[in-house]
Amino acid sequence: MNWAADCAAVIPCLDEERTIGSVVTAMRSYVQTVLVIDDGSADRTAELAERAGAEVLRHKCTQGKGAALQAGWQRAHDLGFTWALTLDGDGQHCPDDVPGFFKCAESTSAMLVVGNRMGNAASMPWLRRVVNRWLSRRLEKLAGRPLPDSQCGFRLMRLDSWAALPITAMHFEIESEVLLRFLVEGLRVEFVPIQAIYKGEQSKIHPWKDTVRWFRWWKKARVLKSTSGYR
Repeated sequence: MNWAADCAAVIPCLDEERTIGSVVTAMRSYVQTVLVIDDGSADRTAELAERAGAEVLRHKCTQGKGAALQAGWQRAHDLGFTWALTLDGDGQHCPDDVPGFFKCAESTSAMLVVGNRMGNAASMPWLRRVVNRWLSRRLEKLAGRPLPDSQCGFRLMRLDSWAALPITAMHFEIESEVLLRFLVEGLRVEFVPIQAIYKGEQSKIHPWKDTVRWFRWWKKARVLKSTSGYR
């Protein structure tokens, strides 16, 4: 597999001018194409991403992380890429972990490889750690298998598999929906250990709105699964 040519990095961003340049530069060491989706930033995110060598897709107003990711995946698919490597633009994901995703996909034939931060969970802010584990337990019941880190945004995904699935999430529930859809459709999913770098950055998750959105999605997923909308 020629990962540099067959995989594009997809980075959703909202006001990440402090870190996006270095993230794009680091990813270009592994893949030739980096797609940054500027989801209505009010700062110089788009400009600095382009300066670092990324192709930038701009949303005039903020549409949500899910919408940004869907736009990036669609662009990568339209360009003919086989894989998309997704990560956040705030610098919390370590580029040194990228080869581990590629190696896992090659050795297991997984269609989705998800980063697992829980081997060093103590490094995570306590609220993220608690929420992650709580959400993962609920998804495990729907999926019928252990999910050590269901909310990690550092992922390698086969684009033709994604394109065949009815993914509709527009906000932070996107990680849950993609993971569950792959699993219930019988597509192989693997987890790889990764580092997580936290420097006191402000999470873009809205504690109230995004919690309500996730529960609405979860209730819908339960109904769909019970009526075989999820196979």
